[in-house]
Amino acid sequence: MSKPILQLLLAAAFIAAPATAQSDIPARVARVLKETPLIDGHNDWPETLREREKDKRWTLDLRSGLGAVKPERYNTDIAMLRKGMVGGQFWSVYVDAAEPGLQQVEETLEQIDLVKQIVARYPEAFALARTADDVRRIHASGRIASMIGVEGGGQIDGKLSVLRAYHALGAGYLTLTHVKTIEWADSATDDPKHGGLTPFGKAVVHELNRLGMLVDLSHVSEGTMRDALAVSKAPVIFSHSSARALDDHPRNVSDAVLKLVAANGGVVMVNYALNYVSDDYRRWSADRAAERTRLNAPPYGGLLIGQPDKAAAAMAEWERAHPAPKVTLAMVADHIDHIARVAGVDHVGIGSDFDGVGNALPEGLGDVSTYPALLGEMMRRGWSDKDVAKLAGGNVLRVMATAEGVAKGMAGELPATAVLPAEK
Repeated sequence: MSKPILQLLLAAAFIAAPATAQSDIPARVARVLKETPLIDGHNDWPETLREREKDKRWTLDLRSGLGAVKPERYNTDIAMLRKGMVGGQFWSVYVDAAEPGLQQVEETLEQIDLVKQIVARYPEAFALARTADDVRRIHASGRIASMIGVEGGGQIDGKLSVLRAYHALGAGYLTLTHVKTIEWADSATDDPKHGGLTPFGKAVVHELNRLGMLVDLSHVSEGTMRDALAVSKAPVIFSHSSARALDDHPRNVSDAVLKLVAANGGVVMVNYALNYVSDDYRRWSADRAAERTRLNAPPYGGLLIGQPDKAAAAMAEWERAHPAPKVTLAMVADHIDHIARVAGVDHVGIGSDFDGVGNALPEGLGDVSTYPALLGEMMRRGWSDKDVAKLAGGNVLRVMATAEGVAKGMAGELPATAVLPAEK
């Protein structure tokens, strides 16, 4: 064989090799997800069913077709979950943080009941899970391990007894705040009042550790993040947050806090919400909100106040002149890469926020069927199967198991009796 021909053959083999590797990615993803359950830290499907369907939520067929419902499609149904190879899901039992405390408790109980009813209606698809071993067992049976996350410290109404009741009903984590600062913890999206956690807030973290519930730091201020990380005996989670170095939103996690998370053993589960993925989109969104206020902000403000039709037309014209920046699957992967570089690959996961942000989602990540595409992107970036397994669910399973071990070590402690100062 002549040297030129040999060189051509070698070049052809070199060019073909990446294509072969690319074609193997779906099979690699499937192998990983057969062994390791894909666990999403945050999906708002129950709350969205409650809001949109009212009493029909108890009987609506959840098996398929919800992705085509008009005027607004769901991001979740059982068929899409199966296509996405989902092995475990923390279902959020969110309620409005602006509601009075007792009403938040009542609605939280109703939301927990809805999750349990969904699982009971479809036992071939779902099973309730409390522990890491539960998740592995349920995944091995071909079902989706269903866990419950209470998305806001206001939902305990300042009472540790309510927190214990949620735990008894199956709740696996408590997000310390939602969008509002509460009596014992500062939120990332409200004016701070405490500089982080109050003594009662630290008692909440301690009680979560004692119960074996995960401390969730999504939505909280950086001061609250730091205080919780300082006092928690167990690894924490961020159930749906991204990297602040890439998008300077206070809901995201700074590099300094990422390093604390690594030392704590916790995990940051990357969010898909556009404002938390793209800094350009975040700025555009703020400009759009400002323009809406400039045009019509009753009862006193706005150039076109009291003229909603004219204001809507002017707003549409502004949006045509200022199209939204594109947000893509690759940008979500950038957040995963960044967190893995700063905190380590043992400290990153996935927390989509599906059905919690309408359909304002990155291109390529429109519903729960798309997790394999994201994992495939990480493989294309050079991630090993072992590291993709950690991202998919291995890291949060480790956190869950460690938190269970901490709770066993605290089993001799009596339930906490701390109360808010106003209650003393």
